[in-house]
Amino acid sequence: MDWQVYIILCSDETLYTGITRDVVRRLDQHAGQGGAKYFRGRRPKQLVYLENGHTRSSASKREAAIKKLDRIEKVQLIDSEQNQLMV
Repeated sequence: MDWQVYIILCSDETLYTGITRDVVRRLDQHAGQGGAKYFRGRRPKQLVYLENGHTRSSASKREAAIKKLDRIEKVQLIDSEQNQLMV
């Protein structure tokens, strides 16, 4: 239960959703050349959302569910009590 789901605000104001076991390491990867292809042509600006306490399976399912949300719903999620960055 040590997987995390996260959302990053990008330099073009888009929101990227991913999963990891180590969010700091993953942010560094995204900022460099070792991150997702999504970050070619855009840079990560800020970590804006974090959920802890997932298994690999539940994190993947949660990531897929968040990716299906439209931008307004993602912003509402970021502003919600579910966001563990706010704690």
